[in-house]
Amino acid sequence: MADVYSRLAELGMTLPSVATPAGSYLPAVRSGNHVYVSGQLPLIDGALPATGKVGAEVSPEQANELAARCALNALAALEQLVGLAAVTRIVKVTGFVASAAGFTGQPGVVNGASDLFAAVFGEAGRHARSAVGVAELPLNAPVEIEVIAEVTES
Repeated sequence: MADVYSRLAELGMTLPSVATPAGSYLPAVRSGNHVYVSGQLPLIDGALPATGKVGAEVSPEQANELAARCALNALAALEQLVGLAAVTRIVKVTGFVASAAGFTGQPGVVNGASDLFAAVFGEAGRHARSAVGVAELPLNAPVEIEVIAEVTES
């Protein structure tokens, strides 16, 4: 795998600060060779750039970009806990999409996160995935992404 930090720079991306948890949980927890990253919202400097349901207030295209931001925030949580150089594979991504009635494009929205992980980690960024439509998300966010990553032994 190419150096992940070089790849981020090539993509013009910088890791944000890890968001302060909004409840009684940690941003990420390591168990053995896996890191479980808590659900990440598309926060930018502590604020949501868009709110509402996908297919109503938020377009699927905008939601796809927001899912990529969630993935970048997940990378920041991984960096803080173990360092991105320790990540050997993105194993599983679960995407939650606040969906307007009748909206069925959740997989296309969550592709924003999946595509970012593949761009950063190459083949090791390809993963198993679920894309789920939900009625509401915290803070009226349109999308939330959680991640399971495999890491090197400590």
